[in-house]
Parts: sequence; C-alpha cells; structure tokens
Amino acid sequence: MFRSEYADVPPVDLPIHDAVLARAAEFGDTPALIDGTDGTTLSYEQVDRFHRRVAAALAEAGVRKGDVLALHSPNTIAFPTAFYAATRAGATVTTVHPLATADEFAKQLRDSGARWIVTVSPLLDVARRAAELAGGIREIFVCDSASGHRSLIDMLASAAPEPQIAIDPAEDVAALPYSSGTTGIPKGVMLTHRQIATNLAQLHPAVPAGPGDRVLAVLPFFHIYGLTALMNAPLRQGATVVVLPRFDLEQFLAAVQNHRITALYVAPPIVLALAKHPAVAQYDLSSLRYIISAAAPLDARLAAACSRRLGLPPVGQAYGMTELSPGTHVVPLDAMNDAPPGTVGKLIAGTEMRVVSLDDPGKDLPAGESGEILIRGPQIMKGYLGRPDATTAMIDPDGWLHTGDVGHVDGDGWLFVVDRVKELIKYKGFQVAPAELEALLLTHPGIADAAVIGRYDADGNEVPHAYVVRQPSAGELTEAEIMMYVAERVAPYKRIRHVTFIVGVPRAASGKILRRQLRESA
Repeated sequence: MFRSEYADVPPVDLPIHDAVLARAAEFGDTPALIDGTDGTTLSYEQVDRFHRRVAAALAEAGVRKGDVLALHSPNTIAFPTAFYAATRAGATVTTVHPLATADEFAKQLRDSGARWIVTVSPLLDVARRAAELAGGIREIFVCDSASGHRSLIDMLASAAPEPQIAIDPAEDVAALPYSSGTTGIPKGVMLTHRQIATNLAQLHPAVPAGPGDRVLAVLPFFHIYGLTALMNAPLRQGATVVVLPRFDLEQFLAAVQNHRITALYVAPPIVLALAKHPAVAQYDLSSLRYIISAAAPLDARLAAACSRRLGLPPVGQAYGMTELSPGTHVVPLDAMNDAPPGTVGKLIAGTEMRVVSLDDPGKDLPAGESGEILIRGPQIMKGYLGRPDATTAMIDPDGWLHTGDVGHVDGDGWLFVVDRVKELIKYKGFQVAPAELEALLLTHPGIADAAVIGRYDADGNEVPHAYVVRQPSAGELTEAEIMMYVAERVAPYKRIRHVTFIVGVPRAASGKILRRQLRESA
C-alpha cells in the first residue's frame, strides 16, 4: 500500500459554498472573477453577496432541500454565483455540457430528477426542448436575460430572506456531474459537500494559491476538473479567475498576455498548441509561473517541448477522476523541477493507493510494476445515482475505488499512468497501450494530432489502428510512412497496422479522446 507523504487533513464538514467563500469578506474588493472577453469584474464581496441574494430568490421560487437544479452554461462569471446560490438554497447541482443536444440534456434531466434549470439565452431553445422531453421542470432561469424567463440579474434584487438550510455535509449531495460515458452509459456521480470540500483541503499543500495569483479558466466549469481547479480551489484561496467561454487559441493567448495570467490548468491539446503553434510567438506570456495538465495522458516529450518554448519549469501533471471529487495526485509546485518526466504526481494528503495485478486483482504489486490503480480516501464519491450495482462494481467492500487505470509507482512515490484497463489493446496476448503510440505519433513533424484504438483484423487479432490528423505543411503524408515511422521505434507487437486520416480527433470537453466514437466509425 502506498500512502501520501503529506500530513492527513481533517474532513471539511462545511457546505461547499461556505467552504469556498468563507474568506470572502477578508478578500473583499480583490477581483474574484473577470470576464476574459469584455473585462467585467466581480469582487469577492460581490460574489458572496450576489450568491446569497440569488439563493433567496431561488428559495422564494420554490427550490427546496433535496431538489436537483441543472446548470446548463458555458463558462461565464455568473456560473459560480448560480452554483453556490443553488447549493445554499439546499439543491444539488447537476452540471450539463453546454453542447448537449436536447435529447442528451433530457436524458440527464430525467435520470437526475432535476426540477429546475439555469441556462443562458443562446442555449435557451435547447433547454426548453429538453424540459419538454423530460417533463417535471418547474422553471427555467437564465444567467443573462431572455423574454419570459427570470434572470439571475433580476433575482439580485430579491428582498426574500436568505434561506437557512440544515445541510449535512457528509450525506447531502452538492454536485451531480455525469461521467463522460467513454466506457459506458453516462452515470450521475454523487459528490457530497464534504467530499468536494475535503478534496480542496487535500490539494492545497501541494498546489497553494492566494491573492495575486491569476488563473485562466478555459476548461469548462461543468466538468469536475474545471469545477475544482478553476473555480472552487482558486476562489477558496483569494486568487483571481479570468473566465473564457471556450478555447480559441488567439483569444486564449491574448488573455494570458493582457490579464498577466500566472497559472494555467489545462488538458493535453492546449499543451500541444503551446508547444507547436506559430501564433504563440506573437504574445507575451512572461507572466506565467507554471502549467499543470490533467484529464488525459500527456507525453513527457511534448510537456518538455512546451516548457522549453515558454521558458517555464516542466509542465506538471495531475491525476484523478470524477468519482474522486476529483484529485488524488499532482506534481507539487515546489517539486516541478525535480519530478521525473511523465509522472502524474504524488499522492495528495489523506489518500492511499494500491497497484494490483491485472491477471490477479487480489495480488498487490510493488514499486516498478504496472497494474490497476486503486484509491482510498475521503474524496471517494458517495456512489452512482440510482445504480447501486455500478457503485459496488467500482468501490469494493474495503473502500477501495477501482479506477480502471493502469500505472506504476517508482521508488520515490511518483505515479506513472500507462493507460485505461478497458482501452488496452491485446495483440496476441501482449498488452499495447494506445497512449504510448499516440505520444510517439505526435513526435512526427507531419502529424498534428493522433488517436489509437484496437481493431480486429481478418485473423481475429486485435491490432493497433491509428487515426491521424496531418499538419497543414505535411503534404501527402502516407499510411506507409506513418507505419514505418512507428515500426522503427517500437517492439514488433506494438506496430501500427492501419492508419485513417481524419480532420480532427474527437475529444470530450476535458480533452480525453472519445475512443468509443472512433470505434463506432471504424
């Protein structure tokens, strides 16, 4: 068993809105949220006051403890106010992908039992249609303004009393994000107030922040990574969050330059852009102090290329999953120059880990040997909503969550994630990790992006199949050239057997490759 080097942290038995905004009065006029597109700014005092007024208006509208409110919005400076207002009113917030179709949205509304929706006017038609399909929605609110719908702006004027809700942080569910569905049907992940708040306290010793720090929020708040790293954690510590609604490279680079961003929490596609795109050279990114990448595997060579180009410490990585609130590992800020290339970090405070054999799950493996990663700690989810069997399959009777990820630990406690158990390609009994081949493909100067899945050949063998995006300057890069490039650099059983050229690799908002979509299109 592997244990964290950090001292344990006590459980944080506070509602998430109090855990995050407890020091809002102390931070006062410090900018909490800045709209990266137009500069609109909310101070800590305003975020605290606004979310309390909106909570009062929600309670007056009929929101009660135990209700589920669907928050359906891209990143805006109103998103945190809506989230904390809903939890202060006693609701559970289920976050919805802003690009969800009406049918997808309706499925989540039905599954979660949502009775309320908060959206934005550009997405109102989808929200209305989803509400019709799902039934049971009492009211749709908007963050901005739309005819026929109450807005959060109007609700700030509410004179209703602030709700005084008795919240049990250990039992009451604060957030209900839905797992990505890359390995199955999306499931509601029940995260209690205590689990989310405690995870913030667990992460703090390794990645501290405070007033003067400026974080750029381009990854979506609706995803647990964005909700934690870009919303809850910086606002808990007095940092300033500059908000962008989506990733556009030029807008992203301009925001770093103009707002003097000090920290980036990103996914590998953004690291790739920072390492290779010519536009990067046109902006002053000298304010940056560090970059952390998570949500998907990041090749060590790509990370090194990014840090060299920007003159920064090596890009750090973090590891976790929605079911873990989400963090378990991170490269500490004070160890970025010492961390071995490719590691996703060390165990955060109060977290335990086992690595077990893929062939014999009852057998624990020592440092240096790869197996499935199991995690135990106070950040483990309450369970999957309405799916006790799926919960039992994920969390064993001893409280160990089986991540489905394969990795190993070195002698100094650094974790290296190899791949997903279910994504490993079995070629004639040999295990082939798609992430390893994808990282190799990205070293080819003619390849802009790549994904690898398993595909069965005529003999019934599962073989690696690469989906490749050509660099615009690559000309007529051929399948044969790519296969030879890989064959010269890997063991025979890892060779790419098929190549398909595509215009873009399908990814979730978190940056994870949607291999299921590639399999379905094969």
